[in-house]
Amino acid sequence: MTVVVSPPRAQTERMPEAPSPGIRRRRRNPGASPWWALVFIGPTALGIAVFYLWPTVRTLIISFTKSGPFGGAEWVGIENYVRLFQDSELIGALRNTALYTVIALIGIPLAVGIAALLNTAGLKGRSAYRTLYFIPVVTMPAAIALVWRMIYNGDYGVLNAALGSVGIEGRSWLTDPNTALVAIAVVGIWAGLGTNIVIFLAGLQGIPDTIMEAADLDGAGPVRKFFSITIPLLSPSIFFVSVISVIGALQVFDLIYMMLGRSNPAMPNTRTVVYLFYEAGFLDNDRGYAAAVAFLLLVIILVLTVVQFRLQKKWVHYE
Repeated sequence: MTVVVSPPRAQTERMPEAPSPGIRRRRRNPGASPWWALVFIGPTALGIAVFYLWPTVRTLIISFTKSGPFGGAEWVGIENYVRLFQDSELIGALRNTALYTVIALIGIPLAVGIAALLNTAGLKGRSAYRTLYFIPVVTMPAAIALVWRMIYNGDYGVLNAALGSVGIEGRSWLTDPNTALVAIAVVGIWAGLGTNIVIFLAGLQGIPDTIMEAADLDGAGPVRKFFSITIPLLSPSIFFVSVISVIGALQVFDLIYMMLGRSNPAMPNTRTVVYLFYEAGFLDNDRGYAAAVAFLLLVIILVLTVVQFRLQKKWVHYE
């Protein structure tokens, strides 16, 4: 009997060796490319560059020029900034802006309290209350200014009528230099209250119920739970609201423009930095000086925001 032995296979047909257990081969994904990241972030980056970065750079350039009466611009260096810091109206505008900002921050604890009440378990009509508080946010600023001008009117205003019913003599709130800025700040607080309440409600609903139950077992009362648990856990939302509130208050213009007039005797006590920019750029047609005012405001907002972010490490608690 003849036995036929088959020839050995070629080396190219060898069985693949098992990879070492300590070595993991990395396969390149043909779809993984850095260009895909640019495709996704490109539209956003382009929008930021066109609508934020370029206007900022352009404003800085214009602040070193002086506009001519018939167009064109002349390079004058830091002349606009020297004039700006020597302007007595700037000191008053900075003071008024700072005072308005401080008053506007009162709306934060007010919104926290209202949000805590709306977050009470078993509260009926919660959605209706949220809607009522949020209506001013979606109302046109012109309508808000018109309504509050009638409320503050010294002759037939609702506020003076209410004060007169209890024996308190009213006043002309928007023409009195001592009350005009405070009256406008109250309107600003009322108009922005809805946004803050919605943000705080979202933060309150994110607090775990187990923490509150543990506090109940330890015998903590509502006040103790509010200041020892609710406020610390709500501090990230409070920090966010404080940042956007300060930025918004420093840029206040529309309420002052629509509730007061240029001939109002209270204007020197209510003129803000943005209103100073409006007068220089749109009324006096001094674009270089207006750009210097705008860039100064940008620096102030940037510095205050950086300070807030530095201080938040001491009082904001993240889970």
